[in-house]
Amino acid sequence: MKYLIGLTGNIATGKSTVAQMLADLGAEVIDADRLVHELQRKGTPTYDAIVAEFGAGVVRADGEIDRAALGAIVFGDVDRLHALEAIIHPAVAQESARRLANASADVVVYEAILLIEKSRHEMCDAIWVVTAARAVQVKRLIEQRGMSEAEANRRIDAQTPPEEKLKYATVVIDNGGTLEATRAQVERAFRAIRLEG
Repeated sequence: MKYLIGLTGNIATGKSTVAQMLADLGAEVIDADRLVHELQRKGTPTYDAIVAEFGAGVVRADGEIDRAALGAIVFGDVDRLHALEAIIHPAVAQESARRLANASADVVVYEAILLIEKSRHEMCDAIWVVTAARAVQVKRLIEQRGMSEAEANRRIDAQTPPEEKLKYATVVIDNGGTLEATRAQVERAFRAIRLEG
C-alpha cells in the first residue's frame, strides 16, 4: 500500500529542496512542474496547443517554448493564465495519474504548486506545506532567478495566499532558516509516517 504525500507551497519557499530531502530518505518524487516542462516540449499536443493559443512569440529560436516570454504574458493577466492552465492541467493530471500508478516506492511524493487549487490534494494521504517568510521568497527570486524586486512581489501576489494552503496542511515545513533545520523537520515528519505504517 503506497502512502502519498502531496507536497506544496508557494514560489521560492523551497518545495524542491524538501522533495529532494524526501527522495534521499527513499520516497519516490513526482514533480508536476517537471511534468509541465516535459509535456510542453516541441512535438507534443500540449506544445501545439500553447503555440496555437499564444502565438509564435512564445517560441525560442531552438523551437522550444520560451517559458519567460509565456510567463510575462500570463502573470498579471488572469484570463490568459486561465487559458494556459486549461491547456496544461488536463495533460498534467493524466500523466501524473499514470506515474502514480507505476510508482514502486512505499512513500510517493506528488510535488505541485497548485496541489490544492486543482483539488489534487484529495487523492493524498497527507498534505505537506512548505513555508518561508515573504522576505525570504523575494530574496531567493532576486538572487536565484534574476527577478527585480517588483517582479518577485508580483509573482508572489499572483499566487494563493499561504494561509489558504495552511488550512489543508497535515505537516508544515518551515524552510526559511538553515538547510539543517529544514532537514530535521523533514526527517521527523518522515519517521512519523513509518511509525504510522
